[in-house]
Amino acid sequence: MTIAITTLAEETLPALARLALELWPECRYEEEYRNAERLLRSPHDAVFLARAPDGACIAFIQLSLRHDYVEGTDSSPVGYVEGIYVQPGHRRTGIARRLVQAGEAWCREHGCAEMASDAEIDNLGSQAFHEGIGFEEVNRVVCYRKRIA
Repeated sequence: MTIAITTLAEETLPALARLALELWPECRYEEEYRNAERLLRSPHDAVFLARAPDGACIAFIQLSLRHDYVEGTDSSPVGYVEGIYVQPGHRRTGIARRLVQAGEAWCREHGCAEMASDAEIDNLGSQAFHEGIGFEEVNRVVCYRKRIA
């Protein structure tokens, strides 16, 4: 099966919103659609989609350029993987690796020498994925909050 990697376009906004909900189910479709519209118009963000031969969008990577400090990096800007998702039936086929490669090229074109990402501390699958495609762990952090109102 030949998978095409394409950039986000007006006609793929609904597909990205639906895929984003598979990754972030606590969100709402309208919120993700508006976010997709913003990403399409942003010079500091990029989205690449993997499309099956029938044109269906089956995976995505969302990237941003971060100019503030990014944990474990030495340069600026840093290309940041804000999200990556492959539908379950298409995993372990190299699609995510191809999406990351497209992201790396975009980051290089925008002056980045490094890429960064994160994973929840208990998401061992995501951690293994990141390490498997060449990311190295640089730190572990436990975050806190205190309500004061």
